[in-house]
Amino acid sequence: MDVVTPPYAPRPPARVFGIDPGLTRCGLGVVEGVPGRPPTLVAVGVVRTDADAHIADRLLAIEEEVERWLTEYRPDTVAVERVFSQHNVRTVMGTAQAGAVAIVCAARRGLPVSLHTPSEVKAAVTGNGRADKDQVTMMVTRLLRMTAAPRPADAADALALAICHLWRAPALKAGRPTATATAGPVTAGPVTAGTANAGPVAGGTR
Repeated sequence: MDVVTPPYAPRPPARVFGIDPGLTRCGLGVVEGVPGRPPTLVAVGVVRTDADAHIADRLLAIEEEVERWLTEYRPDTVAVERVFSQHNVRTVMGTAQAGAVAIVCAARRGLPVSLHTPSEVKAAVTGNGRADKDQVTMMVTRLLRMTAAPRPADAADALALAICHLWRAPALKAGRPTATATAGPVTAGPVTAGTANAGPVAGGTR
């Protein structure tokens, strides 16, 4: 009796929205692809807010820009940098606030949210959990086949987050659960007012 092998069904590409939270500069990056293969750049940019503006206005500016990106690029999942410790308490508080805004925006739409530490992201992208920002930027530029390195570093970090999650997604599903809008409260952090200035670069919408 002949054994019939079902036709191979390729895994559909996933679109990941990476967010590197920050109060003054919040990096945004969207990539698309499948685990184990070089991803494709969709868009990259940075939300900038005025350091002299009120915290409420700055966070609102970040929220509005994140919402705009969610609407325009329609990601399947969102990856945010996990804030765990920094020497500057004021900086870590702002980063945590900005991250929380991003998480709420995703949860409002029912999108899965995953948090990744900087060392996880560095290890995924460069193979070294202690790589510096220049090494991360170089690898992101190479992996996404960009003609110029994404600047500032916050933009490169956002893309690195998205790539990290894209490649780690199968392991995450098999291991620890991913936070979703229906999975109870999610904690993490980032940002305030002034002018939002995010410039999406390259890619396209779907």
